[in-house]
Amino acid sequence: MFGTILIANRGEIALRVARTCRELGVRVVAVHSTADRDSAVVRMADEAVQIGPPGAKGSYLNGLAILEAARRTGAEAIHPGYGFLSEDPDFADACRAAGTPLIGPPAAVMARLGGKISARRAMADAGLPLLPGGLDPLPAGRAAALADEIGYPVILKSSAGGGGRGMEVVRDRADFDGALRRTRATAQALFGDDRVYVEKYLETARHVEVQVLCDEHGTALHLGLRDCSAQRRHQKLVEEAPAPGVPAELAERIGRDAVRGARAVGYRGAGTFEFLLDPDGRHHFMEVNCRIQVEHPVTEMVTGVDLVAEQLRVAAGERLALRPEDVRPRGVAIECRINAEDPERGFLPAPGTLAEFVPPGGPFVRVDTHAHPGHTVPPHYDSLIAKLIAWAPDRPGAIRRLRRALDEFVIAGDGVRTTKRFVGEILDHPAFRAAEHSTTLVDEMTRPDPASVAG
Repeated sequence: MFGTILIANRGEIALRVARTCRELGVRVVAVHSTADRDSAVVRMADEAVQIGPPGAKGSYLNGLAILEAARRTGAEAIHPGYGFLSEDPDFADACRAAGTPLIGPPAAVMARLGGKISARRAMADAGLPLLPGGLDPLPAGRAAALADEIGYPVILKSSAGGGGRGMEVVRDRADFDGALRRTRATAQALFGDDRVYVEKYLETARHVEVQVLCDEHGTALHLGLRDCSAQRRHQKLVEEAPAPGVPAELAERIGRDAVRGARAVGYRGAGTFEFLLDPDGRHHFMEVNCRIQVEHPVTEMVTGVDLVAEQLRVAAGERLALRPEDVRPRGVAIECRINAEDPERGFLPAPGTLAEFVPPGGPFVRVDTHAHPGHTVPPHYDSLIAKLIAWAPDRPGAIRRLRRALDEFVIAGDGVRTTKRFVGEILDHPAFRAAEHSTTLVDEMTRPDPASVAG
């Protein structure tokens, strides 16, 4: 195992990684921007290095500053968390060249799976089911012809996109050319890559995903299915494990497909294979996330596996601490994301200073957060304040426990608005309670009532 790890991230994920390092006896180096100099992970770390100004480009996206901090502190590896540089193959290559490897899959694998087009091609070669669509970016005319062949609605996706950005649904041929221009322009502006591909859009679908773990000694396994269908702007709000209402045989088939895809590309470490599940019960590969996921706690709660610890073991060249037959999920875990966003204004960010912050407690309740009374939610980064997770032997019990914990959670501050009330409404929604919800649930909940608009 490594002696010293540098955590190239901030917020709750940096704190969560630091805690596992502490349990494993690994020394922790935290890097931080000037905005995060008093953060929880900085206070916990054995050593902290300021790497830049509040803006992410000058700090958490500044690979040279991070590598210099690793050199100065004697870090033996870098844990990137999620977001920022966690899926940047160039940074992974630079880390390897500097002798301080990035904890994650090899850079070549990251590059292959990081582009949605190359990932689709790799998974098609591995025999995974895909939605109808292209395996290559096409000129406008050929892209429109492919959309006509597939049949509307279709979705345009940036090859380099992520986090729900760089995509647009098109429902009619007359709107296609304009949507393609917009998506390409957005992709270029956000990711520096204007490649876009066409895919069939499912009006009602479940978003499910598989957590995989792979080491360099030939072990590759999955830890079951998560459901992430409750989302806004293609970004998740509520996640749970196992995915409800999915027959065990189908869940195992999806898991086997994920493992087959991971083996086909030589994956190493923790990764997530994402799928859409159509109303007929057919699954379709979407993408791979080459990092730990925001929603990883629900898998940890039902399996008892510390995913960050397994990441560190694999990166250190050790064998995974478990075998496929050791994975026996138990009960149900559900996670709600509490973001500093205003649901009544289209989930616009609503940062500010927290005057009150009292997390809930009780049996089988977990709160992953870096916030505290007096904490300022900065406008420079993701709006996540906390993740609230509850476990119970069955799904109704997990919903009740999570609902109770939400009611206990006190978050207040001048100007701060959060998604706390809204995620409670998701948990109360009849479709969610019956496990009959899809990726359209939040849109349906936030769509104006035609009668009230007319009135």
